[in-house]
Amino acid sequence: MAKETEMSTKYDHDAVESGRYEKWLEQDVFKPSGDKKAKPYSIVLPPPNVTGKLHLGHAWDTTLQDMLIRQKRMLGYDTLWVPGMDHAGIATQAKVEAKLRDQGVSRYDLGREKFVDKVWEWKDEYAATIKKQWAKMGLSLDYSRERFTLDDGLSEAVRKVFVDLYNQGLIYRGEYIINWDPQAQTALSDIEVIHKDDKGAFYHVKYPFVDGTTFDGKDYIEIATTRPETMFGDVAVAVNPSDERYKDIVGKKIMVPLVQREIPIIADQYVDPEFGTGMVKITPAHDPNDFKVGNRHDLKRINTMNGDATMNENAGKYVGMDRFDARKAMVADLEDQGYMLKIDPIVHSVGHSERTGVQVESRLSTQWFVKMQPLADRAVKNQSTDDKVNFVPERFENTFTQWMDNIHDWVISRQLWWGHRIPAWYNKQTGEMYVGMEAPKDAENWEQDPDVLDTWFSSALWPFSTLGWPDENSEDFKRYFPTNTLVTGYDIIFFWVSRMIFQSLTFTDRRPFKDVLLHGLMRDAQGRKMSKSLGNGIDPMDVIDKYGVDALRWFLATGNTAGQDVRFSYEKIEAAWNFINKLWNASRYVIMNLGDMEKPELPDSSEWNLADKWILSKLNSVVNQVTDHFEKYNFGEAGRALYDFIWNDFCDWYIEMSKETLTGDDEKAKNNTRNILAYTLDKILKLMHPMMPFVTEKIWLTMPHEGESIVVAPYPVNHDEFKDAKAEKDMAALIELIKVVRNIRSQANAPMSSSIDLLIKTDNDDLKNIFEENKHYIDRFCHPKELSIGSDVVAPKLAMTGIMTDAEISIPLAELVDLDEEIARIEKEIENYTFEVQRAEKKLANKKFVDNAPEQVVNAEKEKQADNQSKLDAAKQRLEEIKSQK
Repeated sequence: MAKETEMSTKYDHDAVESGRYEKWLEQDVFKPSGDKKAKPYSIVLPPPNVTGKLHLGHAWDTTLQDMLIRQKRMLGYDTLWVPGMDHAGIATQAKVEAKLRDQGVSRYDLGREKFVDKVWEWKDEYAATIKKQWAKMGLSLDYSRERFTLDDGLSEAVRKVFVDLYNQGLIYRGEYIINWDPQAQTALSDIEVIHKDDKGAFYHVKYPFVDGTTFDGKDYIEIATTRPETMFGDVAVAVNPSDERYKDIVGKKIMVPLVQREIPIIADQYVDPEFGTGMVKITPAHDPNDFKVGNRHDLKRINTMNGDATMNENAGKYVGMDRFDARKAMVADLEDQGYMLKIDPIVHSVGHSERTGVQVESRLSTQWFVKMQPLADRAVKNQSTDDKVNFVPERFENTFTQWMDNIHDWVISRQLWWGHRIPAWYNKQTGEMYVGMEAPKDAENWEQDPDVLDTWFSSALWPFSTLGWPDENSEDFKRYFPTNTLVTGYDIIFFWVSRMIFQSLTFTDRRPFKDVLLHGLMRDAQGRKMSKSLGNGIDPMDVIDKYGVDALRWFLATGNTAGQDVRFSYEKIEAAWNFINKLWNASRYVIMNLGDMEKPELPDSSEWNLADKWILSKLNSVVNQVTDHFEKYNFGEAGRALYDFIWNDFCDWYIEMSKETLTGDDEKAKNNTRNILAYTLDKILKLMHPMMPFVTEKIWLTMPHEGESIVVAPYPVNHDEFKDAKAEKDMAALIELIKVVRNIRSQANAPMSSSIDLLIKTDNDDLKNIFEENKHYIDRFCHPKELSIGSDVVAPKLAMTGIMTDAEISIPLAELVDLDEEIARIEKEIENYTFEVQRAEKKLANKKFVDNAPEQVVNAEKEKQADNQSKLDAAKQRLEEIKSQK
């Protein structure tokens, strides 16, 4: 295949990435291979919400998915990665309504149809932005199969699931206490409520007896509440039936202050006699537990609030007031009228809407629900079958099963205009309800339910609805479902992962995916969660502009362990960029030395020298390590193995050793080395490609290669014939020798290029043979003037020595340094150490310092003195040795 233009002298990520993604799309390399003999491998992209730009969390899980897909594609799998986006009902509607509010318009001014048109405009704008970001991240998605949760196919799937569950008695409509968002004016499920600590108070209020009864010498009972504004909905006061304190007043009537309505004292097991006074007011329309008590005792339900959390007609003179304003006014009135006993300030956990941030109300409302118990039971039971979902890390399976074991019915209706309309109609004359896939034939006589479905209802179907279901004969559904791996954050196990599992089991009888790989949260350098309020968020596109996408991907791929949170830092991104630059420079050196090579061809193994055998053995080892780590989702370990091999083995050693051959006169040896350099680089680029797609494609296309793109090039595989334990052992000894010599030079401040006498004392014949057979490498890296190897080698007295396995390395000191200069240098050292020792002695002799300074400061000073004394003694001894040799 024709090579691209030569590589620039410096790695420039902008130049490398520019136009590459468009080229891949032109080549159509992201689609399934169509090879029916190949094993299928599929992933569905967790659909981002069309509410804004992608953040680092999206960049993280899309990088991991892209790595899996790219590697499997290169391994010959028939891969499919389905892209798509989520309409994100409440979140998107809230954004559009906020935008309209800025223009002085409400959705009610526009009407439902025109408002929904506005949301579609928003969706189109933000979907285009998200697709540009996918491209910038290099995601190898099959855009021909892109889906949206409100497109026709998915809408049909949603209707079918709703209708089938309804017909099975698993979807029902009823009046229940639900979580209510007063700003969005819609129901919320339990997991859309975030609990935060708020300042509040316990208001202790008198509830007088109606008939003159006294209790504990008083004509009233004391009730503590955090929410006086709900008092107008009180229908009883409850005590525990086993509470001996109150047995004589059960059945008595008391008066609700301000409203002057009589209510009974009842007995119910719900009340905890140990908490507070052991008496609680029962407000069935405003508390889920009170709702259950009310059902058991057939109590009235009195709703005191409107949908926007203003007080309604049941709130007497407070009608129309905001709930918190009404609270203040009622507290003032209770105090004025003598009903308030005391107010205790508290900090307590209060539910807030995940989407709008406002305090949630528990509100009596007619909603649609999914009966969860049978669905949850099946999902848990499935985890003990061969079709179970494998959680990575495994510990998150407990998170899933515990939530399923404690499941509540799921409120699925939302009082929104943007979303899947509930497929239920009510006859205008009779009130009869009809639920079906399509509207009734005489549609003019029916009115459709105005509510839409919870966003998670449609995204729960994502793994199979995107592949053509409910058409079970769809080619994609038959070939690619169940999918292989889902990659997502551990924070949405409840929201999404669990719902996909039970919906998939219910409607396809299969798990939705084989594995679910859960990553943590992206935190800032200080470990804080990224948020708008802290202003510590990082836009991945800004990182890409500065360092390139390959550097960001390398950090995201390798900087973590599965399931753990990660701290973002620019230092790590810079380190990733430096690694790419090292690979770039090494590749450029290799390519410059390949001449007119057509493609790398390994020479016969009989012609491999020690370095060749060693690098191919190490290469084979890293191929197996990386493949195994990918299989286990240990991407950090895969990255470490690659980094060590590329930076240390290939760049620092093999390339340096290749220069010995390439600058020689043996043309055959030179040709062999060129081929092994090219072969190894080709495999390195293929191993690195899933993590760093852009730079690897650029380098690969610039060197001799076969094929149109590395995207569809074959992935490296195991070669048993490359395994060579002896070569690895021999080369390790050679490297150890070179490192010892370099260390000695470094200690003596002697330049690496100067010639020296090198003495190697060893009784190990194998080691002696290795060094003698590879003397050319020792010459290149150690620059010996004279080399002596053997068991009878005697080092001169004045020499610097180093120890390695089975050998002692010595270099005469005179070979390393000018002795007069060394004497002057050591005398200066002695002067400095003497000053430091005397300074410390003086300080430690100062009683005031020793008695008053913190113990650790005094100890640190003593340690410093001892260290400098030790260095002074060593320097004096060294000076004597040198002078004795002159």
